[in-house]
Amino acid sequence: MKRCRFRTIAIMMMSLITLPLTAQQRQYLHEGWTFGEARLPNRYPAQVPGVVQTDLLRQGLIDDPYVGMNERKVQWVDKEDWVYETSFRISDALFASPHVDLCFDGLDTYADVFLNDSKILEADNMFRRWRVSVKSLLKSGDNVLRVCFHSPVKVDMPKWEKHPHLYGASNDQSENGGLLDRKLSVFARKAGYHYGWDWGPRLVTAGIWRDVYLEAWDKVRISDVHFRQREVSTHRALVTDMVEVEASEDMANAVITITNKDNGRIVATRKCALQKGLNTIPVDITIRNPRLWWCTGLGKAEMYTFNTKVSVDDSTLACKDRRIGLRSVRLVMEPDANGHRQFYFVLNGVPVFAKGTNYIPQDNFLTNVTPERYRQTLHDAVLANMNMIRVWGGGIYENEIFYELCDEMGLMVWQDFMFACSTYPAEGEWLESVRQEATDNIRRLRNHPSIVLWCGGNECTDAWYNWGWKSRMEKDNPDGARLVGPQQEHLYYDVLKEITSKLIPDDIYTVGSPFSVRGKGSDGINGDRHFYGVGHRRMPVSAYNQEKAHFFSEYGMQSFPEYGTVLRFAPDTTTHDIGSSVMMWHQRGGVAANQTIEWYVNSEYGQPRDFRQFIYASQLLQADAMRTAIESHRRNMPYCMGSLLWQHNDCWPVASWATRDYYGHWKAAHYMVRQAFEPLLCSAIVQGDSLLVYGICDHQRKQQGKLKLTIYTLDGQMVNTLTKTVTIPANTSTLLVRKPLAELLKGKSREEVVVNMELTAASGERYQANAFLCLQKDLRLENVTPEVQVEAAEDGCYISVKADKFVRALAISMNAEDYWLDNNYFDLLPGVPVKCFMRTTLAPSEVMQGLALSCLNNMRK
Repeated sequence: MKRCRFRTIAIMMMSLITLPLTAQQRQYLHEGWTFGEARLPNRYPAQVPGVVQTDLLRQGLIDDPYVGMNERKVQWVDKEDWVYETSFRISDALFASPHVDLCFDGLDTYADVFLNDSKILEADNMFRRWRVSVKSLLKSGDNVLRVCFHSPVKVDMPKWEKHPHLYGASNDQSENGGLLDRKLSVFARKAGYHYGWDWGPRLVTAGIWRDVYLEAWDKVRISDVHFRQREVSTHRALVTDMVEVEASEDMANAVITITNKDNGRIVATRKCALQKGLNTIPVDITIRNPRLWWCTGLGKAEMYTFNTKVSVDDSTLACKDRRIGLRSVRLVMEPDANGHRQFYFVLNGVPVFAKGTNYIPQDNFLTNVTPERYRQTLHDAVLANMNMIRVWGGGIYENEIFYELCDEMGLMVWQDFMFACSTYPAEGEWLESVRQEATDNIRRLRNHPSIVLWCGGNECTDAWYNWGWKSRMEKDNPDGARLVGPQQEHLYYDVLKEITSKLIPDDIYTVGSPFSVRGKGSDGINGDRHFYGVGHRRMPVSAYNQEKAHFFSEYGMQSFPEYGTVLRFAPDTTTHDIGSSVMMWHQRGGVAANQTIEWYVNSEYGQPRDFRQFIYASQLLQADAMRTAIESHRRNMPYCMGSLLWQHNDCWPVASWATRDYYGHWKAAHYMVRQAFEPLLCSAIVQGDSLLVYGICDHQRKQQGKLKLTIYTLDGQMVNTLTKTVTIPANTSTLLVRKPLAELLKGKSREEVVVNMELTAASGERYQANAFLCLQKDLRLENVTPEVQVEAAEDGCYISVKADKFVRALAISMNAEDYWLDNNYFDLLPGVPVKCFMRTTLAPSEVMQGLALSCLNNMRK
């Protein structure tokens, strides 16, 4: 790579300019495709971008794999080779260009590409972008493009047979694919979850899954721009635009111009001499009093659009727009006063409590995910008061729209590299492919201000050191252990770290999650922590109150999706039993997972009277568990500075840890997580014979206000009340009240009361919640029939509910496929109505007729 010599003309011009169109032109090749099995003559219409399974489904050649147990019927697909083919004519303008490249933004996964019967590409990595010069092969008439996809099973089986059982892949559902214990996923650079996970099916796809297009250019192509933010503050931003230019010939008088498109001002220019080949030209920019990019809750997510233009003799040869946000970000990992490694983010000089979730791909068939689904999925995170989302390492480096929306919405992104819960053959061609994959994706994504962390992977080093993999292999296969261990260390500590440091030297890399100490994995004390003692090990939900960490990057509890979703994948009501074959098929945690949910439901709430009430109770369980965990983490501020629950979404209809189901319906947990992540919060906990109430404030200024505690009996009698003027310091947690229970209850038992908390700040901000002093199964709740009224509203209707007794966790549901409630799973104080909005196309009378109400009062047998 050559660096040109130049002299700087740093200018800040006030004049407006008009930019010519770029000389790079594209022709998308998404039309006219056919597909079929390579060994058969049959060909059918195909959709590109797409994958084999969606094309088969569209042609009626397979049943919907998401319904019932149909997934079993399509396991033959990944054992076949497939051919996609189209014919196209190139536009006159592109054909006349001296340079024409064929570009694939994503090929899944092993593919040979032929243009007019000439082989031009062998692809082997789903995550990479591919570009091939094809000018010499193009015809002015019809051109034939053919992509031959090889079965990943056929390609990778010999690799496994060479090293049987050497590499671990704990979630690879090889048995469901008819492969016995041959776990092939680690050998393919392909989305790991396609091979199955403990929340997802085994549907191993193939296809042209991202855009394919021709790109033509004349003398110059801008291959990349990277806005490296060297120093950012409220006073100034020092940015270097690293402009990468491919030139077809030497050019002595090139000029690089950077323009702020928001106001049309030129912010910098540089003259340079381009040499034939690849050139990198740094252009320094100074922005006074910049508008900073903030995460949601702390400020506006301000964005700039900059145009980078290459010209010679006043003729524009190429230009490229990039939207960026100006921010400084730092991950603090220095030891605390006890010598334990901290883990928290500082954005624009402000320590941030990360409130968020873990994100998996939204569909097993990635091309099903529309821009509207992306927007709703991320908007739902913002609506739940989240400021961070983690892109988990068993999926994909997401599409551009995902990061654009995070930039826009102020969602910080924790970005994993695509490695999860496995050990990998990190050597030779496989490792070189990973180098290219990491380089491709860092270059593609590094301008997004939302990305605040690059992480080596999910639970990979922990699996090796702490799940018994290393010790078992050292005992059973010591030679294998001596190979596998150093491979993992080299991948995360050397290869990925070096690439990240080279390409984004101002940003942050950590070797994995969770991670504490090199050579030991996670110890639960240093760094970030994944905690599943509640859930996997059947520790009580209250155990969340005792667990501590500087940053919880995973924790969770399973639940079933709502009954309307169950009906979509299990329409036969005779299967509505958690032990039925269909319900077990849509529970990938195994038999023990449903038994665990049942155990928790019975322990916390008592035994539900039927299947539908069990679904309700499972959601309440998840909601209470997540709320308990989040409030505990936030009470421990500033020791704890992060809480990312597992998980945000599903990739198919299933019982899982998601707080939103596959169809985007909010579970009870999403509503209660929203409340637990409120920027101003009061949180109650019983310690011994006392009630403690904490105030938590995410604001950057202290909050003054009034705290009111009211103790009610469950039939509405007021037992006691306490009102106190309080001050809650900024960005921390503070104890507001400590009172003996005997003093508060005045002779009443814990089982017959509810504690209502109301915190009102001087600004008018208000938080209200209820707390219980015993297990909810021990509450002396009475059966209740709430009064319901439905009235018309714009885009839906208002639903008002009232009862004469205390109602715990009232849930409103319908069997309709498309509706959303702004409030649900709420408590009712006696005689106090609650009004919520339902977004729906149904008339009020239809809503009233189809409405179903559930509550803890009526749940038990």
